[in-house]
Amino acid sequence: MLPAGLKVPEALTFGPGHATLDPITAAPVQFTDERDPARRFLLDTDVTPWHSVEHQWGSGHLVTDRGGARWHTPAQLRAADGEIEAVHPLLDGVRVEIRRSVRGEVLCERYSVVNSAPEPLTITGLGIQTPFADLYSNAESSLNQAVHAHLFTGGTWAWALAQPMSGEGRSLGLIVREGAVRAYSVESRNLKSSSHVRGHLVLLVTDRARNPQAFGGQPALRLAAGESLTVEWELGWYASVEDFTAATRPPAVFSAYAAELGEPIVVEASTVTATDSAVKVEPDAEGRIRVQAARHGSYTLDIDDGARTEVLFHLPLDEMVRRRVAYITRYQQARERPGLLAHAFVPVDTRTGLTQSTNGWSDWTDGSERIAMPLLLQAAAARGWADPEEIDPLLDGWSRFACRYLLDDNDAPRRGSQDHHTGVRLYDMPWLARFFHDRHRAHGRTDDLDRAARILERSYALGGALHLSIGLSPAVLDVCDSLDASGQSDRARTLRDQLVDSARQFVRLGRQLPAHEVNYEQSIVAPLVDLLTDAHTVTGDPAFHDAVAERLPWLLAFGGPQPHARLHGVAIRHWDGFWFGADRLWGDVFPHYWSSLTAATLLRLPTDLRTDRTDRLAEAILRANMATYREDGSATCAFVMPSTVDGRAAHTADPLANDQDWHLYLWTQAA
Repeated sequence: MLPAGLKVPEALTFGPGHATLDPITAAPVQFTDERDPARRFLLDTDVTPWHSVEHQWGSGHLVTDRGGARWHTPAQLRAADGEIEAVHPLLDGVRVEIRRSVRGEVLCERYSVVNSAPEPLTITGLGIQTPFADLYSNAESSLNQAVHAHLFTGGTWAWALAQPMSGEGRSLGLIVREGAVRAYSVESRNLKSSSHVRGHLVLLVTDRARNPQAFGGQPALRLAAGESLTVEWELGWYASVEDFTAATRPPAVFSAYAAELGEPIVVEASTVTATDSAVKVEPDAEGRIRVQAARHGSYTLDIDDGARTEVLFHLPLDEMVRRRVAYITRYQQARERPGLLAHAFVPVDTRTGLTQSTNGWSDWTDGSERIAMPLLLQAAAARGWADPEEIDPLLDGWSRFACRYLLDDNDAPRRGSQDHHTGVRLYDMPWLARFFHDRHRAHGRTDDLDRAARILERSYALGGALHLSIGLSPAVLDVCDSLDASGQSDRARTLRDQLVDSARQFVRLGRQLPAHEVNYEQSIVAPLVDLLTDAHTVTGDPAFHDAVAERLPWLLAFGGPQPHARLHGVAIRHWDGFWFGADRLWGDVFPHYWSSLTAATLLRLPTDLRTDRTDRLAEAILRANMATYREDGSATCAFVMPSTVDGRAAHTADPLANDQDWHLYLWTQAA
């Protein structure tokens, strides 16, 4: 115990930055990089007024067989010789002790649960608040002031990386050095915080009380009389992601985190074990460990003494597309409806096989993101992965349905056949144009090409030049090529000019990107990079090349370096479980199918910006999204990653198959 009576310092300096401390709790209220003082690494009430005291850094909760409790304000607080100690009596014979000190270039924090009672103690919940400032006020403030929090809760191999959203400058890294962090949860995720903030992040030593199966299983931790349980981590500043991952001292190196069935994942580690009988683990001739699986799916691996991660083995792309096509055509058409409405593709509850009624909810309509299904069927037929004689009648029906119900008389899109009140949605326009263009490619009908061109022309007339619609610029170039081939070069030239003019506007805007359905997100930046790449392709103007190079780090920063099949390189996205799912759960979705946009964009970069590293990352992202599908061809629109969200058990796949097929469609286009 430190001596009493010394004043808590205002800050603790470590390396080229410092932690500002709360004078009452001695907990950090902000971390600051001296070279980037405007950047917020932690949430604060200046930007997020709902950031409450319970969520201060280092506060936490404990669940035991003697009851549950939270800690925040210490009963005792001492400081001496650069060390700070806080003591929190919580339950009968149970206290939490926290120590903070600077050791060289890092800030060390030690959290200990002490059982001072004469009876044993069983802990089934232990979490520590780490409220990283992962939020989107607008694009400019996000890039200049906020961070992406990349979390890896790999037991004894656990860490968090708070990376500037711009991808530039130093990151703040947290590395567990003693004990284990086995899961994380999200709090404050509800309609109040909505889609513009990730919420309060909580690192969990165990979450058995609320979700015992999460992250491969959450243990009950038992302390004998007089024993304590400790987790210690260090915080430091890192000039690059590579510097940080090296500092984590990985106990294993993987050849990949996801692989096709029949291919091994090679691991360099002392020991690797898997509890699932479908996984075979065996040494190879070079002393490494080969991991293979007999079935499509994700599998937990235990490494050495207490480290854990997840790998994925998946069906080949063509086989998974075949199975999805079979599932979609069997379960995801609204056949009970009258007339052309029966040709729509709709979400389905995979538990029951019942199609999901719209229910006035825009993300359950028969339009918008559901356009992925006819696009996928059309792509499958074009590649010989589905029978054209079976698929063509379905697509002819859908084409007539779309013309009647998803487009108005001026070729502006409706959100769905029974969802007219929501107005025009620019996002839908390149998807509809792509469908009719692909239909033209399949059958050569000029009316399909004309409709595709009219939809794109209408998009620009409605403001599409300042809307980063997903897939717009690639659709424009493909339609223009077909217009040229059909003798409509003037029409093609006008569309290309509009594309280039749009790109010039976004170059001038710099970081002041307009808000879309979310203020700032990866699915804004990927279409931005595509647009600039395509403008460079059309014009050869080096200004567009330079703009791509400047914005590429923004895109890459959305994905972290976690050694985990669902996480490695996969962009953070955390609202789709609520908007698109049946369970209406907020919280991180990993992987989310729009993370495939990063892969597609990386594979379209200007030649000198595309590297072996970006190609490997694109492959990892595309493979990661195979976790979305099951062997029978069913799927989930959202695997909500946290152990719990506002106390509700998560780490689960939503039962609704809805909009996830964009991943397979994008991969077929890149393959």
